[in-house]
Amino acid sequence: MPLLWIGLGGALGAMSRYLVATAIFKWMDKPFPYGTLSVNLIGSFAIGIAYIWLVEHQWGGDHHKQLAMVGFLGAFTTFSTFSLESISMLQQERWLAAFSYMGISLAGCLFATLAGMWLSKSIS
Repeated sequence: MPLLWIGLGGALGAMSRYLVATAIFKWMDKPFPYGTLSVNLIGSFAIGIAYIWLVEHQWGGDHHKQLAMVGFLGAFTTFSTFSLESISMLQQERWLAAFSYMGISLAGCLFATLAGMWLSKSIS
């Protein structure tokens, strides 16, 4: 049964990732991976919230964690794509774009996770 919850969450997360990243990419219309950066920041914020509610507050059961954290957010965030895009920019010698993207992704996602945890704790 856990695989069913993870699979359902993963399918929803992957579709959401595609829709959000594509919409942002089209909206920004720039040669910078804003879509991937956005889903990583959103996903990091969301996993901070999910962790507080599902793990620390023990809301729901294991199937909620499997669906939301492992399935949905596991498929929604895209650090594998982040890695490929970073290497691609480095190979193209787009140094400023590559290092900006890597720095913003790392610091921004860590901050977004912390912000999600803080927000959840402050309203619980």
